[in-house]
Amino acid sequence: MRRVALMVLLSIAVAAAADKDKDHFAPKPAASYPGHQTSDKITLAAVPYTREDEVKAAFGKVDPYKYGILPILVVIQNDTGKALRLNLKTELVDLQNNRADPMKPSDVTLVDGARKASYRVPQPPILPIPTTKIHHGPLDTWQIEGRAFTAKLAPIGEQVYGFFYFDQDLRAGSHLYIDGLADAETGKAYFYFEVPFEDQKP
Repeated sequence: MRRVALMVLLSIAVAAAADKDKDHFAPKPAASYPGHQTSDKITLAAVPYTREDEVKAAFGKVDPYKYGILPILVVIQNDTGKALRLNLKTELVDLQNNRADPMKPSDVTLVDGARKASYRVPQPPILPIPTTKIHHGPLDTWQIEGRAFTAKLAPIGEQVYGFFYFDQDLRAGSHLYIDGLADAETGKAYFYFEVPFEDQKP
């Protein structure tokens, strides 16, 4: 119980931080999106952000999709009457069952035009050689990491949300696979979700 209480307090703190940004970006209720599913009183929406008006509302002047990065908003509404522990595993799946894992938000900030993120790990310099400044790309804005999905708990009756980023185009017939939702107290896992994008206009 003490562990659950600590998770609830942490979630409240995260939600309070998110509230400060609601004047600029706040998603609709999960059930209002065409791409949503409800199972065991959990409603989960997955929304690809490719339209200019949507992208501007979430990321301002920066458009990740123009640089080959597909942002997918995930919204989870918890009506189970129990707190949910979130250790989400997401995959973007196409018609041929090819699966893509999301990128780390910090890697998205390194994307530079036609080149995708560099995954090289900077090595510590041998002094006194001066260090070389790491040049981030045009997606190096606070919104990329600040609006990524980071919630580890969905409190009772509340909604949590955030973006996952994929180094993929939005392909016809694709869907988002999402697993890793569990009862925060008992650890019992809930069934996974597969949300199609077919009815969502790019």
